[in-house]
Amino acid sequence: MKVLILAGGFGTRLSEYTHEVPKPMVPIGEIPILVHIMSLYSKYGFNEFIVATGYKSEIVNNYFKEKSSSIIEQRENYLKVKFENKYEKLQLSITVTLLFTGENTMTGGRVKRAQRYINDERFMMTYGDGISNVNISELLKAHDQHGKIATLSAVRPPVRFGELELDDDKVISFAEKPRLQKGWINGGFFVFESSIFKHIEGDHIMLERQPLEKLVELGQLSAFKHNDFWQCMDTKRDKDKLEELWSLNKAPWL
Repeated sequence: MKVLILAGGFGTRLSEYTHEVPKPMVPIGEIPILVHIMSLYSKYGFNEFIVATGYKSEIVNNYFKEKSSSIIEQRENYLKVKFENKYEKLQLSITVTLLFTGENTMTGGRVKRAQRYINDERFMMTYGDGISNVNISELLKAHDQHGKIATLSAVRPPVRFGELELDDDKVISFAEKPRLQKGWINGGFFVFESSIFKHIEGDHIMLERQPLEKLVELGQLSAFKHNDFWQCMDTKRDKDKLEELWSLNKAPWL
């Protein structure tokens, strides 16, 4: 099964780094977060990736050209490589297709542009700026059990500040930077049946709007609840947290 990773956004909230590289290439321990995400899937035996690039796509391409063991195919807006590398704590042997999907294309449009390389197969998809220790095998099992067009991983991210529960002016609960308790958010790490493509019209479509909202209306979107580690990399604070976990050998996704 192929894994599609969206890696084309501008990453403006992480501008300390993204004025030079696209966000999926911002490193954790000198290894791009994109490669960390690939290592999670590879741990579960999924080793064929399609990376939908956009902003500064040439930097992504150059990295994989330089690090890969061989170039399988190269043409305009398309590069396929065999990527066999041994990093500190990571060993990978994967196939990576880098597909330029436009600088201003929305998330749904990037998925749609990958359709011809996915064909009529089921596939997995995630974003190139979030890492987790989600159990991919259990995610797929849940998708099979629900029998829907799509399954997303629902997560409870850590809140930025401590949380107080008050009764008038009396503090009845105090938690220092807990995980969100009452709500779930879309954490990525999707499984899609190929029929998802019928719900995406073109480049201007955001996956998280019309397509997923339509699936909700049809009763075709299920959630895989993941209560453990999940972290996006939207800000320098997020990047520093991931860097600390890596340096202390406490990276949950390994």
